Amino acid sequence: MMNNLKDKTAIVTGASRGIGRAIALELAGRGCNVVVNFAGNEAAALETVKMCEEAGVKAVAMKGDVSDEAAVNEIVTAAQEQFGSIDILVNNAGITRDNLMLRMSADDFDEVISKNLRGAFLMTKYAGKIMLKQRSGRIVNISSIVGLHGNAGQANYSASKAGIIGLTKTTALEYASRGITANVIAPGFIDTDMTKALPDKVKESMLTRIPAGKFGEPEDIAKAVAFLASDDARYITAQVLGVDGGLGA
Repeated sequence: MMNNLKDKTAIVTGASRGIGRAIALELAGRGCNVVVNFAGNEAAALETVKMCEEAGVKAVAMKGDVSDEAAVNEIVTAAQEQFGSIDILVNNAGITRDNLMLRMSADDFDEVISKNLRGAFLMTKYAGKIMLKQRSGRIVNISSIVGLHGNAGQANYSASKAGIIGLTKTTALEYASRGITANVIAPGFIDTDMTKALPDKVKESMLTRIPAGKFGEPEDIAKAVAFLASDDARYITAQVLGVDGGLGA
């Protein structure tokens, strides 16, 4: 049975496309109002909003760099004023600046850590204040299999995604007594625009490492988020859920 999130309000960061959009649409399909956060592509964000509204819920696009503390404060404040509560936070926004470690600039390392990890921290801090007052809330952070196992050429991204796991476990410990859960989803190889651009040989090589024999879809991540955001998962916190077709086994 579909979990009922009717009249809940969720903030989904990086929701203009890909996994973020799929999460927004899944939550909307379950009756949840959605704040669609985006950093640059307003047209794509508005398209996500339109698709959410077609599910019969309220949705709004909010531009903001999640690594900017003032912007985060504005997003959270506006969301609460518009919807009255913040019940679900999904920290999905992230970037990559891949390179081998010896060739990676310090700036590229810092930027990825800032957008991916600092952003999740700031959103959790500000949305968490509201959840603590409500004495309820669900926080779902999107990490990656590379945060658990590392990946050549992704020292910055892997470090940021590993950091998200530590951040989430600490959040869970600090917030549990107020009825708030915090969990991590660690996707494996998911079929998105970014992965579609990879050379066929790379994709074929990765397929051989996935026991399920196929890549995941953004909707696979979205359904896992919806479960962790629901009352069915009320006693699950501080956990890392791999959605990877067995790649991390």
